[in-house]
Amino acid sequence: MQVTSVGHAGFHIRTTAGTILCDPWVNPAYFASWFPFPDNSELDWAALGDCDFLYVSHLHRDHFDARNLAENVNKDAQVLLPDYPVPDLRRELEALGFHRFVETEDSVKTTVSTDRGSLEVMIVALRAPADGPIGDSGLVVSDGETTCFNMNDARPVDLSVIHDAFGHVDIHLLQYSGAIWYPMVYDIPKRTKANFAAQKRQRGMDRARSYIEQVGATWVVPSAGPPMFLDDELRYLNDTGDVDDKGRPTSIFPDQATFLEQMLEHGTDDGTKHRGLMMVSGSTVDLTGPELVSIEHPYAPDEVFGENKAAYLERMAEKFAPVIAAEKATWATEDTGPLLPALRELFEPIMGASDLISDGIGYPVGLVIGEETVVLDFPNRIVREPKEGEGKYRYGFRIAPELVRTVLRDGEPDWVNTIFLSTRFTTWRVGGYNEFLYTFFKCLTAERIAYADGWFSEAHDDTASIEKDGWEIQRRCPHLKADLSAFGVIEGEKLTCNLHGWSWDLPTGRCLTSKGHELRARRLES
Repeated sequence: MQVTSVGHAGFHIRTTAGTILCDPWVNPAYFASWFPFPDNSELDWAALGDCDFLYVSHLHRDHFDARNLAENVNKDAQVLLPDYPVPDLRRELEALGFHRFVETEDSVKTTVSTDRGSLEVMIVALRAPADGPIGDSGLVVSDGETTCFNMNDARPVDLSVIHDAFGHVDIHLLQYSGAIWYPMVYDIPKRTKANFAAQKRQRGMDRARSYIEQVGATWVVPSAGPPMFLDDELRYLNDTGDVDDKGRPTSIFPDQATFLEQMLEHGTDDGTKHRGLMMVSGSTVDLTGPELVSIEHPYAPDEVFGENKAAYLERMAEKFAPVIAAEKATWATEDTGPLLPALRELFEPIMGASDLISDGIGYPVGLVIGEETVVLDFPNRIVREPKEGEGKYRYGFRIAPELVRTVLRDGEPDWVNTIFLSTRFTTWRVGGYNEFLYTFFKCLTAERIAYADGWFSEAHDDTASIEKDGWEIQRRCPHLKADLSAFGVIEGEKLTCNLHGWSWDLPTGRCLTSKGHELRARRLES
């Protein structure tokens, strides 16, 4: 098996039975905020796109690149389709001309074939509203000799299905870096923001190392890592050495070299086998089972990391400045009057369609859009102007009018994975994170909100228990059902689930991250 990195979470997998192109992202995403790092624009995308199979893990725009798929990828390729309850991914691919779909079943091994042979594949589909834009997934593929697990952004809660179906994993393509806007866009003191960022950075890498241990692959490739932020106003987001007053790095976007150092530091790479593999865009690794036959790079990786990274980003900023300017020219900049009527038309039907989510939000939310303030009054299911003397809202967003007008013009069903991931906004909150609010912003169609409402309404079994560090706790995380025997970390009287970083006070069971989501726990007698 030959695995070639095509940038970010993208890989080209070559076997004697056929080729699979995975998540081929090259064009800037999220209002031209994100670019693949390192640059992959010089790859031969027409050759890469002449594939037998296409796998797009989910609809995040750093995985689903509509322009690249339309221009370069073979429309007769068999599409390995995750088992999602909402068919948005299939619809988007059909609109681009793809017409041959292999409809997989979640976590079930499937045989796919070409005239040259067959492959065994499995797609682990995650279906919670918090997983990507209504779904995320990971791909396992075996040619009978070598097994590859391409995890991209997915965070599976049960890895036993992979081991049961395929046995040992030879190479693990692992997501390890941030894809979020917290805490950078929050209106909080600089020192507090730096502290939160340092914690989030380390928690993400801790979670990735937990996956390394659970998957147990012979080789690990840090991938789906940080983008490049090349617009002048966003350059501060790149990981180029900024630290807080305790000397901790404060970018939530650590790069591949940083994570490989973490593997050495924490024992997930013993330093002799070099279990962690560096791959840049264009790097190719050949494997026969667990044996690494060769690894080749298009250039020395050190050219873009460490002390050379800042200069590399400067060159990339110059290279892509015209691309950013062209993208900004497509935004809806014309002032067509107040946005309240259009936002009312969009949001009020969604509010009314889900009492559970609206009540879960539970308070008015302010949108400050240039000089206009619009209030999403979730208790009353209306969108309105501010009331006199209403004061500061518990949750609020400041967004440039051109971004709001653009998503309205384009009929965008998901503000989280457009405006918010762009980091081109600021926000504030009083109190904890509100998962229901961000679910609402992901689900701006009747079909999406109906699915999310149903998911939250389901009763989840929490009867199984585990014992950990002097406590008996429910086995499944109240947030997204991660196995706390694998992802739970107890420090004093606080439990943190490293899958998504949520925390609980053990004596009371109270969630410290968001409202609701209580945990069942009791202290064991010594």
